[in-house]
Amino acid sequence: MLWPALLGLAGLVLSGCGAVDDRGRAADDVAVRLLTAVADRDGTTACALLAPDTAAELAADAEKPCAEAVLDEELSEPGAVTGTDVYGQWAQVRFTGDTVFLAVFPGGWRVVAAGCTPRPERPYDCALKGS
Repeated sequence: MLWPALLGLAGLVLSGCGAVDDRGRAADDVAVRLLTAVADRDGTTACALLAPDTAAELAADAEKPCAEAVLDEELSEPGAVTGTDVYGQWAQVRFTGDTVFLAVFPGGWRVVAAGCTPRPERPYDCALKGS
């Protein structure tokens, strides 16, 4: 009787890990697509991947449309993902030389901050961020 219960528990644990892995891969995909869009000078696609507040703040600060303003940001070229952490509705995707933060919205993952570099014992410094 114990074996079926243990097998069921193992299945739940493994399916839970799979869900986190799937969510991490989805976050990776959005982060890579953002950096690729900026590198390709495709501001419309880049802005579509931003969280609404991030896109609005970027446009307001630059005093121009998001699709133009995002191309002025100094974001790194997309490279290999070196690590991804998913924390509930939030994700952090690390690249060599860049970190991108994302949040889940009704349409999926959206970038809330990019061009982020760590600072010892302080919050990340991000080139692109919302409020």
